[in-house]
Amino acid sequence: MDKERGFFSNLSPKASFFLGLGGALVLFFVVGFFVLLGIVVSDKHSANSSNSNIAEMKEDNDRIQQANQNNKNRQNSIKLASVTDKDWIRGRKDAKITLVEFSDTECPYCKKIHPALKRIVEENPEVRWVYRHFPLVSLHSKAPKEAEALECAGELGGNDAFWAYLDRLFEITPSNNGLDLNELPNIAKYVGLNENKFKECIDSGKYAKKVQDHYNQAVAAGGRGTPYSIIITPDGDKIPISGAISYTQLKQLIDSLL
Repeated sequence: MDKERGFFSNLSPKASFFLGLGGALVLFFVVGFFVLLGIVVSDKHSANSSNSNIAEMKEDNDRIQQANQNNKNRQNSIKLASVTDKDWIRGRKDAKITLVEFSDTECPYCKKIHPALKRIVEENPEVRWVYRHFPLVSLHSKAPKEAEALECAGELGGNDAFWAYLDRLFEITPSNNGLDLNELPNIAKYVGLNENKFKECIDSGKYAKKVQDHYNQAVAAGGRGTPYSIIITPDGDKIPISGAISYTQLKQLIDSLL
């Protein structure tokens, strides 16, 4: 210790200065090296993190695109008979959007959605509503005969009579197989049809096959319950809707497609 003290005390002021300066430079370079090393490591970590985030974003985007493609493929795989002049159509026939409803007149949810669909068509000229029969016989044994009654109304009074009869039927039925079938001729009279001709038509059973054909179409299109609706977009894509959605939900969906 005394020797070290003697060494430094024997140095000239000039030598002490240069020795101190050299030590400071060495310390500066050591500190600088570690600071630079920290920056490099940090940048490398940031770059790796950024690359990881980009990779995750790409994977998310790929998953979204795949989901959209799968959804579109599912929509386009829906087998739906083309809409023709033989269909019962409410609204402009050249409307951009078509809503095909498969319905059961004794289904309470069909009764619930009926006013919403009617309002949509009345408010938006770019939507047309196509009605097809989907009587769930296991639940509503009266529904097939009511569907035949609708067809008879259409035969005797045309498209307007069909829809007037449907509106009235939903107004008076308590649903869940609660309508007295003796009311069917009374509804015909209410909407201005010849009651006797209506009875002849419905007693003949001439439309039973058509009702069954509509039922088969609904099942082929993916229907498992009522109401079951399919929206056909201006691009021809098919969007299935199961159950009775609200007017607001339906309007938002349709507005997004126009």
